[in-house]
Amino acid sequence: MSGWQQHLAVAPVALPLLVGAIMVALDEQRARLKAALGLASILLLLGIAVFLAVRLHAGIGPGIAVYSLGSWPASFGIVLMLDRLSALLLVVTALLGLAAQLYALPRWQRMGAHFHALLQFQLMGLNGAFLTGDLFNLFVFFEVLLAASYGLALHGSGVARVKAGLHYIAINLAASLLFLIGVSMIYGVSGTLNMADLAARIPQMPAANRPLLEAGAAILGIAFLVKAAAWPLGFWLVPTYAAASPPAAAIFSMMSKVGLYAIARLALLLFGTGTGASAGFGGTWLVAVGVATIAFGAISVLATQDLPRLAGANVYISSGTLLAAVGAGQVGVTGGALFYLVSSALAIGAFFLLIELLDRGREIGADVLAVTLEAYGDGEEEDEEDDAIGVPIPATMAVLGACFLCCALLLAGLPPLSGFIAKFAMLNALLNPAGLGKGPALIPWSGWALLIALFLSGFATILAMTRAGIRNLWATEDRAVPRVRAIEIAPILMLLLVCVGMTVAAGPVMRYMQATAATLHAPQDYPRQVLGRAR
Repeated sequence: MSGWQQHLAVAPVALPLLVGAIMVALDEQRARLKAALGLASILLLLGIAVFLAVRLHAGIGPGIAVYSLGSWPASFGIVLMLDRLSALLLVVTALLGLAAQLYALPRWQRMGAHFHALLQFQLMGLNGAFLTGDLFNLFVFFEVLLAASYGLALHGSGVARVKAGLHYIAINLAASLLFLIGVSMIYGVSGTLNMADLAARIPQMPAANRPLLEAGAAILGIAFLVKAAAWPLGFWLVPTYAAASPPAAAIFSMMSKVGLYAIARLALLLFGTGTGASAGFGGTWLVAVGVATIAFGAISVLATQDLPRLAGANVYISSGTLLAAVGAGQVGVTGGALFYLVSSALAIGAFFLLIELLDRGREIGADVLAVTLEAYGDGEEEDEEDDAIGVPIPATMAVLGACFLCCALLLAGLPPLSGFIAKFAMLNALLNPAGLGKGPALIPWSGWALLIALFLSGFATILAMTRAGIRNLWATEDRAVPRVRAIEIAPILMLLLVCVGMTVAAGPVMRYMQATAATLHAPQDYPRQVLGRAR
């Protein structure tokens, strides 16, 4: 990219920062103006992200664009690095932000102060984390997005939100302390925090310094695992996400992906192939933690009777799948995992929004009552003569039911939607590590473990979602039909239609993901592009 286009790399950070600052200065009575500003900002962010992704994918070479703030050299100044992965995550973040913005307009924007400004700062932190090229500014953007998420987690007040929010704040502050310790150790042994500079220095690092480097990387990895909600460090996620308002929970579905992004970026860049004696550091642990997280998520989806907690438990499965895929260290698996990342993030975001609409037609305590009746019965004999042969399903319930079915298929990875394509791509790469047509190859234990975990988690998810669907959507005579506005169902349909579009255009989308994965697994290109082209 050249000319004015190169300056678009800073827009995903500068635009929400500027709009958020304007919103803070405006009075809370100007809700319509704030909503209009927020909607225009997110639509512009989405357009910029799509444009950048298309331009990068159409370019020649590794597809890396570098933007140096103040024209300082990359080793000394702040560098924003844009590649296919960053652009992809910018698009997904903008889609979830747009869905949260639209869903909040009828009701949730009035439930607390500064909702629109907090959402803009949240988007700024997420976009900055995906774009930054050094570890210190990664920490800065982490703290920006976390500070905004604290406000969003508490938005709407309530005892449950305050309790879960305070736990969430304390845990993330502890993880941030680990982040600083790990970064300090890496800087002490390498003399730089720029990712490209680190990638260039690590292969030549003396053997005496490698233990300290790897210890710092391990501490940094623990901080990222906390933020990615990996087992056993992710116990904070389900209570926080379940208690948050639906728009906040929808955008939170992208927050755990920031930790996963940082792990994937640093693991493949600093400890990938061609990085010297530390190549492959932590890969086995990532697979083990990922499979354990998938198992914990599968147990959680079967154990819960509450829809918000069910959605949160699916985040565990998503995080575990992505962690194990990164640890597998195969280009094909990583490509399928990126496809899965987009599909699962959009599906979970849509599910969080859908849950609140379904709950409007239910009685308080319905989940507890359902468990009680399942265990002990209702104490009354059924009167076959009085049983209704059939009950008409209102149009609203039909739409909600169709959305629920799409979410179930996407989260379980069943055909014909994009969740199935993503899992099929990962399984195909796991079972053919040498590539198609290249003869048989030995499948490592990590491949078999991930394969079994994917099958069992998908089976557990479809069981849990089927049970939840029966309890929440089964038509009965005394069920109240929820009142749903078009602007509330529109963002859910938008996210699901994007997943349907990924299914229809699976070939081009998968080629983008595989090209992205190939770039990630070729770390030697990154320092050359960043250090050589930064200006």
